[in-house]
Amino acid sequence: MIELRTLTLAVATSMAALIGAGTAASAGDYNGDFMIKAGVSGVLPNSEFDGLSIVGGPTIPGDIAEVDDSWVPSLTLTYFVNKNIGVELFCCFAQHGIEGKGALAGFGDLGETTIFPPILSLQYHFDGIRGIKPYVGAGVQFIHFFDEGSEIGGNLEIDSAFGFSVQGGVDVELGSGWYAGADVRYTWLDTEATFTNVPGLGRLETDLDLDPLIVSAHVGYRFNLFNRAAAVYEPMK
Repeated sequence: MIELRTLTLAVATSMAALIGAGTAASAGDYNGDFMIKAGVSGVLPNSEFDGLSIVGGPTIPGDIAEVDDSWVPSLTLTYFVNKNIGVELFCCFAQHGIEGKGALAGFGDLGETTIFPPILSLQYHFDGIRGIKPYVGAGVQFIHFFDEGSEIGGNLEIDSAFGFSVQGGVDVELGSGWYAGADVRYTWLDTEATFTNVPGLGRLETDLDLDPLIVSAHVGYRFNLFNRAAAVYEPMK
């Protein structure tokens, strides 16, 4: 929990510094080449644990667990190649519990993990209508699992994995380069979870279809990052 707070604080501090630097150097620009967003995201896994294999023993069939939802602060950086094409990097950290269901419902909490789920997307931004600018995107998500903990004894390890992600969203102009907006992302991602040294059971293995839905609300600021840099470093005459 302490590590998660530290990472969240670092993201928030970076956001404030970048916006402060941008505001001090130049006014916002709705046609700028760079945009930064800060907001709140819900990481809502559509999870399915496909059975549970006891190594050297029987297999428990069915969907035996689910991953809890998590609401977290998030940060998004977008570079605009032109007025319609953007490359976006989304980042957050989230903590999730794993709860038994089906044949394992009686066990309650099975474990917990912290995830780092960045998404890199290529976007198309439609021309705005009265300051409303919808966009769509597609890309790749990488989810890294760390600080896993088993609630049934022993240890838990979840393999990091890549998945294909799609996105849709809208930004609404507020004035002076500022936006309010919302978006939704969905990723198809499969991985494996392993419990080791579980008392009385030994090693347990299961396939995990995580498939997270990520919904976000944010405030954004758009400006000319590279034009500003060129002006700052232009030789004095």
